Amino acid sequence: MSAVHKFSVHNDQFQWEDVQANVLDMDGIQSARKHILIGDKENAPNSIMRFFNLDPGGHSNLERHPQEHSVIILQGKGNVQIGNEVFNVEPFDVVFIEGNELHQFSNPFDDPFGFICVIPK
Repeated sequence: MSAVHKFSVHNDQFQWEDVQANVLDMDGIQSARKHILIGDKENAPNSIMRFFNLDPGGHSNLERHPQEHSVIILQGKGNVQIGNEVFNVEPFDVVFIEGNELHQFSNPFDDPFGFICVIPK
């Protein structure tokens, strides 16, 4: 089903109408939330679009897996590790991480860091 989720900002937190923020509470992840913007609920057959928010000091898991990532930074600044390199990123920078590449997103700064990440289904 086609859908539109209207965007808003509340207390520096990005949010979308009818999309819940899920706190990621797993080993290897710190101070992170995930919003599934487009996915199963919208019957998207080929990809999933997510928004991740990392609080100051937060980070995603250092991991590798078969699916690729297409990312655009929307909020704040942060770091992305790809393989053994670390890159500083800020709004409107785009990142591509190929499948099975070691990677991690982190926020060593004082403001929220948020990015959209699209993966194949």
